[in-house]
Amino acid sequence: MADEPRKIEDMTFKEASIELEQIVRALESGELELEDSLERYARGVELLKSLRERLSTAEQKVRVLLDATDESAPVRDTASAPSTAYLNE
Repeated sequence: MADEPRKIEDMTFKEASIELEQIVRALESGELELEDSLERYARGVELLKSLRERLSTAEQKVRVLLDATDESAPVRDTASAPSTAYLNE
């Protein structure tokens, strides 16, 4: 890779996914020199690790949101709920 690669943490999920796909295609082509293949493989591993972590975080957020909208789920904290004392007045 001629240019210094962009920091993974500065990339969006989509950008990181696209770069990983490009790396996989380049590696599968079999046309790279050994050193370049190793560099790209290492970069791909880092991208994959970041993507998996982001996906795991997103899945956790979705679970929390789904739990919050599940009416059958017990309410854990009612102290921060707004008062309904004045609704009928």
